[in-house]
Amino acid sequence: MFDPNCIFCNIVEGEIPSTKVYEDDICLAFRDINPLAPTHVLVIPKTHIESCAELTEEHEVLIGHIFTVIAKIARDLGLDNGFRVVSNAGLEAGQTVPHLHFHILAGRPMSAKMV
Repeated sequence: MFDPNCIFCNIVEGEIPSTKVYEDDICLAFRDINPLAPTHVLVIPKTHIESCAELTEEHEVLIGHIFTVIAKIARDLGLDNGFRVVSNAGLEAGQTVPHLHFHILAGRPMSAKMV
């Protein structure tokens, strides 16, 4: 599903440019335009899902795939000393774009508040 009002859906469609790190038929990874750490990559499903609060059993394969991609990206970027994966659900949790996304963060500085 595509939401024309969603910035991430528009990035998936190529309407808004991004610095792609990875892409396949299921997900897209790109560098955050306002990075909170030296490495800050966002990984999103190409299907519009508002947040992890909306996930159901039907999304198990999707989420498994995304985490496999996250591990591949971390290896490709040489994040051998560690990284964080963060997903916020809803405004009160700090989610600023209502499209499921996972932050890959590594290096310093790194904000624990807004990720």
